[in-house]
Amino acid sequence: MAQVAGSSARRNGAGPGGPGGGRTTAPGRPAPQEDVRPGRPSLSVRARDAVRQRIVDRRYPQGARLVEREVAEELRMSRVPVREALRALVGEGLLELLPHSGVRVRRLERADVEHLYEVWEPLAVQASRLAARRVAGSAPVEPPGVTALRTSLDRAEEAASDDEGTREVAAHTAFHEDIVALSGNPMLARTMEQLSGQLQLLFGMREEPQHMRAQHAVMFRYIAAGDEESAAASTLLHVRDSRAVALRSLFDDA
Repeated sequence: MAQVAGSSARRNGAGPGGPGGGRTTAPGRPAPQEDVRPGRPSLSVRARDAVRQRIVDRRYPQGARLVEREVAEELRMSRVPVREALRALVGEGLLELLPHSGVRVRRLERADVEHLYEVWEPLAVQASRLAARRVAGSAPVEPPGVTALRTSLDRAEEAASDDEGTREVAAHTAFHEDIVALSGNPMLARTMEQLSGQLQLLFGMREEPQHMRAQHAVMFRYIAAGDEESAAASTLLHVRDSRAVALRSLFDDA
């Protein structure tokens, strides 16, 4: 099984200085502690976000073993927050425990993708319905979340035009997260947070046809208009198309 060390090659020219990263420390020297200032995420949260991003953009490929010490050196952190981060990512389903010790990046099998869509579909539909309801209830004032949703949509279109796949995936993920935020339901937000990493990974592995990007625009239009049922119906169509595209891209479904 491949190991992922701090010196492993990075895609797109990204080095250890990526999200939460820094220069790799010399062997035998302790990794320096990062400062913790009020209002900043904890070290374990920053480590979790950094490792998650490396999994999503496939700098840590599926099946790769992650060595706690090497990840800590790469992120220039002590091993304690990294250990906590790896445990959290096991809980998110991005990593899996090895039989004896350590973790590796989880491989997405067909059943994993099927199960993910079975859970995401009703949540995504309900999020759009609630977001549209909130817009309708606040009329004639537009909730701030509509602006965020519009911005994510525009960023996705710009990234697609520039053929920036990683940036487009991030914008598409943000679009769906913004819908959840606009719904105003914290329980839904917490539930969706558990799926976020796996969805990002899946979005990055499959193609994104033009018609699916156009579906985002339709979803936005209905949500911004406060049309609950049309927002829900357009989201259902989008998620089911996304599932079909994912299965075709990853498993050669006809």
